[in-house]
Amino acid sequence: MRVHRAVVQSVTDLVPGLRRLVLGGDGLADFETTGVGDEYLRLLLPDPGEAEPRLPVATETWLDWPEGVEPCALRTYTVRDWDVDRRLLTIDVVLHAGGVAAEWARQVAPGQVCGVNTPSGMYDAPDDLEWQVLVTDLTGLPAATRILRQADPRVRSRLVVEVPGVAQRFSDEIPAHVDVEWITGGNGVGPSRIEQVVRGLEWPDGIGYLWVVGESRVLRGVRKHVRHELGRPASAYKVVAYWTEKVEEWNARWEALPEATRTELEQLWELDLPEEEIEDAYYARLTELGL
Repeated sequence: MRVHRAVVQSVTDLVPGLRRLVLGGDGLADFETTGVGDEYLRLLLPDPGEAEPRLPVATETWLDWPEGVEPCALRTYTVRDWDVDRRLLTIDVVLHAGGVAAEWARQVAPGQVCGVNTPSGMYDAPDDLEWQVLVTDLTGLPAATRILRQADPRVRSRLVVEVPGVAQRFSDEIPAHVDVEWITGGNGVGPSRIEQVVRGLEWPDGIGYLWVVGESRVLRGVRKHVRHELGRPASAYKVVAYWTEKVEEWNARWEALPEATRTELEQLWELDLPEEEIEDAYYARLTELGL
């Protein structure tokens, strides 16, 4: 794990609500990518009006601030591109209303500073993959695009993207051989159709992989369908929550839980169990608590 100081090189609006940041600077000289298409990292942000974030010290597995130093705000984002020759890191930010990172990204300009840490990847399709289906809302489009651009073009690939409206159909970078379907909804502007889409999928013969990204509560039904109703093995799919609708409200309700309850939930992730079993227990408990 490493922490890097990064300087904004350019800011580009791809479509309404989706902004591209290209980061560079000497602090990225030793940045290392996993190469995984949906690798993610923490974007470490300065306080409003401040020039620099309070960067943490990297431990073997996480980030730590010195005693007495207030942690800076951080949010998780996927890497859209890493240009190893020019040492440039590209991150696409969805400008959700009220989001800490989104508000920073709305006003950011070249020359401003943020931090990033060493990325980790989650996409883990079989080596002998024959087909894949990627279902996502706008937050997952950058990762989905990178996954598809890195995939063997002989793999039959289908992409379903849920966007707020027609103006957000950013298809410029999606490979031409990919079967793309756009649907409207979700994204904090209306009911999501992602679970409906996944429930309606036909699973082709051969070795395949399903990758689904979206809002956390929407994806609980997706996980239930794929894991429990269809009985698919963990090696055949990945379901990843990229964001939580009304997250500040959710955080307040989390903080209002008894400390023992929060500890119980956090300790689930330390159990020596398969990740899917831990997720079953974790999300079931959140549902019981109304979260």
